[in-house]
Amino acid sequence: MFKLELSSFAKDLEGLKGVIDNGADSVYIGGQTFGMNTLSEKFTMEDLKLGIEYAHERNKKVYVTISLLPHNNDFMKLEEYLLKLDEAKVDAVILCEPGALEIVKKVIPNMEIHMGTQANIYNYETANFWHEQGIKRVIIAKELGLKDIVDMRKNTSLDLEIEASVHGGICMSYSGRRLLSNYMSSRNVGEYVDEINYNLVEEKRPGQYCPIYEDEGGTFFYASKDLCMIEFLPELIKSGVTTLTIEGNRRSNDYTKGVVAVYRKAIDKFIENPDEWTFDEEWLKELQKIDYRPLTTGFYLEEPKDYNVEM
Repeated sequence: MFKLELSSFAKDLEGLKGVIDNGADSVYIGGQTFGMNTLSEKFTMEDLKLGIEYAHERNKKVYVTISLLPHNNDFMKLEEYLLKLDEAKVDAVILCEPGALEIVKKVIPNMEIHMGTQANIYNYETANFWHEQGIKRVIIAKELGLKDIVDMRKNTSLDLEIEASVHGGICMSYSGRRLLSNYMSSRNVGEYVDEINYNLVEEKRPGQYCPIYEDEGGTFFYASKDLCMIEFLPELIKSGVTTLTIEGNRRSNDYTKGVVAVYRKAIDKFIENPDEWTFDEEWLKELQKIDYRPLTTGFYLEEPKDYNVEM
């Protein structure tokens, strides 16, 4: 069996320490800007250095996501930003498009590179293409089923790591532009006003709200239910994934800490004795106490399983 990694999002230094202390093997941070002093609103470069020191002292890793789609005039800032990340000893960068890949290979050629979910990696041919470009890990599209992952693993190099989401929000669509706030408020493209929330509602399903978030990186459409694969961990692990990811963007540090702790227990129990692993209902109950939204197995199973919110 592959060496399995449990990874979690962290929105700030406190969140990074929290998920590591609760069992995460790695942490990924959203790089919402190419600024020299900050990765995101609540994560400064100084915080990053402190977080990496904290992680490395515990034999853990820290990745930075470069999710912005760079325009021509962004590349100089991106080069400077990458040098700062390299200086901070980031373990890998997570990219989503080929232009940024070329810049990374030129500026910091020894940096480990992962290709993110926004690259829409649906099949083994695409995975092999990115591997040939020097990509160490591919983060596969959330629409894939377990059978698709098995096929991808059978038809790719064992040197290529495969990462898949195991719990958290399901981002259905992403735009590099702030679609709604710009259109509905008629603001200039350069302006951004925080704390504006939207929901997408299907006409025939009036009670199911799909949240829409906007930040400097653009507009993100999420499903009305959150992913939860705690009951089907063995199937997901045996499909060939090497990293299981907790999606914690837009959530509190208590959320990511709690979810990581539950999955750590379940994964360790599987590693200890895969043949005797049984699903513990208490794990699901713990997750339902943490997560206020309905849970689902998403696209992984041929017949999705949904879990109602525990009141």
